[in-house]
Order: sequence, then structure tokens, then C-alpha cells
Amino acid sequence: MKRKRSARMVDMTRRLLENPHRLFSLTEFVGEYGAAKSSISEDLSIIKEVLEEEGAGLLQSRAGAAGGVLYIPYMPVAEARKKINALLEKLQDPGRILPGGYLYISDLLGNPRLIHELGKMIASYYRNEPIDVVMTVETKGIPLAYACAHHLNVPVVIVRRDSQITEGSLVTLNYVSGSTKRIQTMSLSRRMLPEKSRVLIVDDFMRAGGTVRGMKELLQEFKAELVGVSIFVEGMAEGEKVVDRYLSLIRLVRIDDKTKKIEVELGNYFQTKEW
Repeated sequence: MKRKRSARMVDMTRRLLENPHRLFSLTEFVGEYGAAKSSISEDLSIIKEVLEEEGAGLLQSRAGAAGGVLYIPYMPVAEARKKINALLEKLQDPGRILPGGYLYISDLLGNPRLIHELGKMIASYYRNEPIDVVMTVETKGIPLAYACAHHLNVPVVIVRRDSQITEGSLVTLNYVSGSTKRIQTMSLSRRMLPEKSRVLIVDDFMRAGGTVRGMKELLQEFKAELVGVSIFVEGMAEGEKVVDRYLSLIRLVRIDDKTKKIEVELGNYFQTKEW
């Protein structure tokens, strides 16, 4: 359908933003808008410039017969640091202290706009990695996993705490919790994760890392490859963590129940170089 240039550019931008990591061919846009390929290329150059200037994402071109353009969600480290620093102030509220030395973060994980931004931060780090699925466990981290998967344009795989008859054939694993040292169980449907998938694990909170280690062991049963582990809040643990390679957005340093003081800091996500 023939459209004015302004309307064409708005619609192209919408389609790109709604379909991250999807390759659009120039021929597809030419047929859709009834414009010359040279005009479409000029439009995309303007969209690319604006997206990158505003820190809203990247527009990458692919050459060749099967080439085209794709939108890649991206948040500069400086912007991510600013947003997380604002969260650190909220997390220092003494009212967030829960019995047992836990930190209340459910309200943050229930904030759609914040979750969208956190997912974009994680996806920014892995934007150049071929990822097939995002995996999480059946906890409050599910919204974060879905946000991250949206920005990567991949499905979500949820590891269950107990078996469900509706899941079909299951792979079940016993693992030792890193913090309580108790034996627990996790299950995953064989239909959910194709063999040899490349997997990104995303979770809301990690103390010693027992659950994450359990998911890593579960991946071996599917001959899957672990691309990375990303955590919203890295908690305190007695002794060493049982997981050594992971990214955290926030690190919980200390909770003093007597003085009602919470000490939090930027996670190791911000120790990496600018991407």
C-alpha cells in the first residue's frame, strides 16, 4: 500500500521495535509500502540514527541475497547504571527486611515497566550470542525471564518444582540447595527443550546458587549448552557460592536486622567493559 513517507517510517519503526532480532528484507518493505528500495534504505538510515542517538537500540544491516535489517534492543551501560542506582536507593528502605535476612523485591518484579527495562539490560549483554531459549525456575523470576526473552525474541522454558501430568514425559533431577543444604527436586518436560539448545538462565534472586547449579545439571540431560546465567539480585551466602560464572545486576552486601540497615551495591554486570 502506497503511503506518505512519514507514515511509512512510523510503521516501519513500529514493526522493527515489536519484532526484535527478526530479519526484515528490503524487498519485504518495498512490497509492503510500494516505495523504491533506495527510498526504503534512506528511511532505515534515519531510523537507525535516531534509535542509536536515543539509546533505544541498534539497527543492523545484513548483506547478501538473504540479507536485510533487524532491530536489536540495546541499553548503554551508563543508562543501565543510572537506572540500577535509582533502584539501590529504594532497596535500602528498612521496611524491605524480611524474617531470615531476606530482602523484599516482589513489588519490583511486579512492575511491568521496570521488568521490561531489566530484561533489556540482560538482553543487551547477550545481544550477539546465538540463544535458543531463556530458562528460569518456577519462582518470582518468571516475569524477568519473559521480558528478557522478548528482547531476544526466543521462547521461555520454565523448570517446575513438582511434576504436572499436563507436561507429558519429564526429566526429573534431585539437587542440593546451596543455602539450606536440603535435597530438592526440579522437573522439565522433554517437549519443552529441544536437544542441543543454547540456553540463557535468568533468575530473580540467587543466594548460594544451588538452584542455578541444579538447572545447569538439568541441561546436561538435554545435551544443551549453557550460554550464561543472569541474576537480578545476588544475595549473601555463608561460604563460597556453588556457581562461579554469572552476571548480577544488584548485589546484596549486608542486612543488619538490629540496626535495620540494608547495604546494596551494583552487581558484577557493571564490572564488564562497555559493549
